[in-house]
Amino acid sequence: MPVNNTDAWTMDQPMVVEAAAGRYAVVISGASFAGLALACGLGKALGPDHRIALIDRSASPGTARRDSRASALSAGSKRMLEALGVWTALEQEAQPIASIEITDTSLEAGVRPVLLTYDNVTDAHEAATYIVPNAALYDALYAAARRIASIEWIVPGEARDFVGADACVRVRLADARQLGTSLLVAAEGRDSRLREAAGIGIVGWSYPQIGIVATVRHERPHEARAVQHFLPAGPFAILPLRGNRSCITWTEDEENGRRIMGLDEADFLAEVETRFGGKLGAVALDGPRQSWPLKTHLARRYVGDRFALVGDAAHGVHPLAGQGLNLAFRDVAALIEVVADAVRLGFEPGSAQALARYERWRRFDSALSAATFDGINRLFANDATLLRSVREIGLGLVDRTPILKRFFVSEAAGLSGELPRLLKGEPV
Repeated sequence: MPVNNTDAWTMDQPMVVEAAAGRYAVVISGASFAGLALACGLGKALGPDHRIALIDRSASPGTARRDSRASALSAGSKRMLEALGVWTALEQEAQPIASIEITDTSLEAGVRPVLLTYDNVTDAHEAATYIVPNAALYDALYAAARRIASIEWIVPGEARDFVGADACVRVRLADARQLGTSLLVAAEGRDSRLREAAGIGIVGWSYPQIGIVATVRHERPHEARAVQHFLPAGPFAILPLRGNRSCITWTEDEENGRRIMGLDEADFLAEVETRFGGKLGAVALDGPRQSWPLKTHLARRYVGDRFALVGDAAHGVHPLAGQGLNLAFRDVAALIEVVADAVRLGFEPGSAQALARYERWRRFDSALSAATFDGINRLFANDATLLRSVREIGLGLVDRTPILKRFFVSEAAGLSGELPRLLKGEPV
């Protein structure tokens, strides 16, 4: 029988479930941002009578503390986190972006004229985007999931494969335990084992680029302004954090990127300052630097028989617009809504009708986003003189067209299109 001894469960030792028998309403494989948010939302929407199993190899407080990345959360994602009771723990860490400026120059340019600038505020007078350290976001989601009694943790645990059996899914773990569930969700990331077990292929491609990220301190205040320098090798973004700090997310061509990552701290900072433009004074590292290869992928299907993909298991996009996590949260909000609606109508969580609705809702939006971000990266990662002139004309046109600026703000805020209720801040 599952162990459900919440009195013995501390923040340092997640509850471990010996789940050899019994059936769950939902089993979620993967306890990163998407998996944790999904567990929180389903736990709240379905209530205590619907057990949810959360499987992860290493979920625990502080798991993401060595992650120096920060995420740009849209206003829609913020509303979802408010509805899930998570935002309160993040509010002191979250830096709203008040304005955005965009440049498009060569690396050697002595002057970087601003081609486009706009206030990053919605019609409802709220910031369209907030920069949140990944470590803080993880810990807030983890703590929120821990408070929900219907969530049972299988940690450490790893889902290996699954089969349909007697109107349910039987999930096999690495240690030979089996879990029965009405709905199995893969939230495992880009290299999803369960996606492969389901026979769902992907369409994808790699870029001759790597992503570099680091947090820096600087002399002058950033005034809540985000900066996107489009350089020939890829975008260099300065994302404001609380205090005189910023997270830099930097796309570099593969060979030069590896060279830069191999530099000592002083030489690495010299490369940063060359791209920073000097506006914020001297900079210093405020944590480890990290890098990763850049890829785009889309799953050919998002659902199977009592099976669904969310987040990076379903799609991975180029990071230039910082929208990967917001796309994942859109998946989460949509899946919570369709499952909750199905259960209230008397269907099971893994009903075919609910999953078909989820796939219709999310697949086109994800594919369109991936294609858009890929196209922007290819357009700007080209230093041809004629193409640069066309880009400058286009950005200048946008800068003089208020309606286009409002459109970009609405898109960044995640408030366009058919929104799940959670992204409107409404309970499910």
